[in-house]
Amino acid sequence: MFAQVIQGRTKDPAAMWNRSEDWDRTLKPGAEGFLGSTAGVSDDGEVVVVARFESEEAARKNSDRPEQGAWWAETEKLFEGDVAFYDSSDVEISWGGGSDEAGFVQIMQGRAQNEEMRARWKEAEAEAEEWMRENRPDVMGALAIWQGTNFTNVMYFTSEEEARKGEQQQPPEESGESGQDDWMEQVEDLKFIDIKKPYFSSP
Repeated sequence: MFAQVIQGRTKDPAAMWNRSEDWDRTLKPGAEGFLGSTAGVSDDGEVVVVARFESEEAARKNSDRPEQGAWWAETEKLFEGDVAFYDSSDVEISWGGGSDEAGFVQIMQGRAQNEEMRARWKEAEAEAEEWMRENRPDVMGALAIWQGTNFTNVMYFTSEEEARKGEQQQPPEESGESGQDDWMEQVEDLKFIDIKKPYFSSP
């Protein structure tokens, strides 16, 4: 899998939503290798789009289409300041990878101090999966996109209300969740972006 992350700021979330709908109607049919996307705008205007493709080649072909370039030229006008692009084929899927039925998406970004810290993250997630499946029905899956030790982690929840309730649960030591909490304390430049009205696109 290959993922593209587009990130910036806007003052017009409704117009950004309309641009996503326009892409679905006019450009998605010709996007070969497109696996789906998650997009949204936080309450303070931060835009995040995560698009998934079968391969980097498929993503490049989509970007090179003239109609894609024209669509982006109009969409770019809705952003304020610079727009960041992150591309990666280093993608990890947890708990099924998420769902278009999610009512709330939380994005966590940061940088692991080193490769050892990244390995600890993966171990903690694997150890916690069984506990999460049994005790956190609000979690619908996750996607981690890596660029070296920098990451964008996308978590899918049934709703924001259920996610907040789930956060209050304390897992047992052996679940692996406590190890993940310890790992998070050692992550640099950690930030959370809450998408309360996610926009999903499927092939």
